[in-house]
Amino acid sequence: MAEITAAQVKELREMTGSGIMDCKRALQETEGDLEKAVAWLREKGIASAAKKAGRIAAEGVVDSYIHAGGRIGVLVEVNIETDFAAKNEAFRAFVRDIAMHIAAANPKWVAREDVPQDALDKEREIIRNKALNEGKPEKILDKIIEGSIAKFYKENCLLEQEFVKDDTKTIETLQKEMTAAIGEKVAIRRFTRYEMGEGIAKKEENFAEEVMKQIH
Repeated sequence: MAEITAAQVKELREMTGSGIMDCKRALQETEGDLEKAVAWLREKGIASAAKKAGRIAAEGVVDSYIHAGGRIGVLVEVNIETDFAAKNEAFRAFVRDIAMHIAAANPKWVAREDVPQDALDKEREIIRNKALNEGKPEKILDKIIEGSIAKFYKENCLLEQEFVKDDTKTIETLQKEMTAAIGEKVAIRRFTRYEMGEGIAKKEENFAEEVMKQIH
């Protein structure tokens, strides 16, 4: 597989308005061929979805997912442009999948823009101290920190997580594919996840792992 550079990703993103991860994947799938990558994004509906990003999505639904007799519960709000489209069966199924994914993957925020600055500062400090304790040279600390922060986003931001039912796609990719399929902007706005006994000292139980087992 051809090595994809940041410059290639940037150029494709500027051409199509698609997300960084989508552009990188398109280039990987087409071995770095820019024209083929544009076509790949269009075929997947991602490039056209990017053009709809500026629209206002004020309708939609709030849906829930309850797992294992009420031990994990999720409420999620997903917006779309019209009330008519909000009744679309594919859209409803998408929302339900997102709620189920949140139950299993336990993200903390929707997007990286939602991560509080103090949480980022704290994470950077932890990464820096860990690297220093491991004897890493000062001159490469910034590179280590940025790489670890990228991983932090991927683990904790819903849109950057790999979909639990198909790890070849991120939640952001699914959102764009749904936008393309319906023809209206789809946006995951917010969610709340509850886990029974969370914060209370108790026997260790991995409910998220149970969710994962049930959906595969």
